[in-house]
Amino acid sequence: MFSPPFNALLLRRKSIQINTNDIVNCFLFLFILFHSSGSFAEIIHSEPSLYRTILVEEKNDLRCIRFNVNAKNINQTCVYQSQPDKLVFSYTKLLFSALLLNRKPSDILIVGLGGGTMSNTLHQLLPESNITNVEIDPAMIKVAREHFALIENSKVKTFSQDGRLFIKRALLKKQTYDWIILDAFNGDYIPEHLLTQDFLLEAKALLKSNGILSANTFLGSQLYDYESATYHSVFGEFFNIKSTSNENRIILVSNQTLKPIKPNMLLQANFKQLTVLLRPYGIELEDILNIMSLTTGSHDWPENTRILTDQYSPANLLKEQ
Repeated sequence: MFSPPFNALLLRRKSIQINTNDIVNCFLFLFILFHSSGSFAEIIHSEPSLYRTILVEEKNDLRCIRFNVNAKNINQTCVYQSQPDKLVFSYTKLLFSALLLNRKPSDILIVGLGGGTMSNTLHQLLPESNITNVEIDPAMIKVAREHFALIENSKVKTFSQDGRLFIKRALLKKQTYDWIILDAFNGDYIPEHLLTQDFLLEAKALLKSNGILSANTFLGSQLYDYESATYHSVFGEFFNIKSTSNENRIILVSNQTLKPIKPNMLLQANFKQLTVLLRPYGIELEDILNIMSLTTGSHDWPENTRILTDQYSPANLLKEQ
């Protein structure tokens, strides 16, 4: 049997002084520090998938979905267990800016389910509206149903399908929507085939005459200019909705020519009512209105920015900085 040299196993007491009490105290301090700060989240479920491993974690009052991938924005959906109706993420709240343009959308399409918080909130706010959820990953749908109380009934339907394929088939069926919400995320970024001019033209064709589309994108991405130029090439001027408290921005477009929203709109009776309805969910319309800016006369991307197309969509080369 191999035996290492004896002196290799010895410690030189003159050069290394070990105090076992200090070590114990150090570990005790670190244990208290991490546990008192609530740094550890408990994984309550792990769902295997063809695309990624989906983890459901609980930390204090939060239950979250996290992808087991090396992504900067690790939490995809979170809910407060004590207040499940109150929205956690700022970007989800910003998506409701669309209601400033269309107070009561009848038919809503959501591409990218996550835990289903957007769908659930919309159903509670607009119980007569038809909501269609499209999610490519059946494992994500399973997690949303079992761990995030996804609402499904005659008004709310969920389909496991690629969002672009669903839209292509919907066009063939002559289906139309008042509001399309693009919120797909693959763990790194928005899937590149949902970023192109070709795709946005298909989505635009699915909108009703006064239809609107909201896209959840990112501020800190090198794709920012490309996305802006591409959306502008399809829809013309759009609303940029950016919050300094997070890294997301919402692009809000319409089939109609957009006009600036005047602050006094919130004084109108129907928007006063909407403000009251949204407040329990943590959504403040006035705050959203203050950060909405129409791109007319204020393009913040170079005029020669290349448009993203199915032939040119290098999302894998232009991820977050």
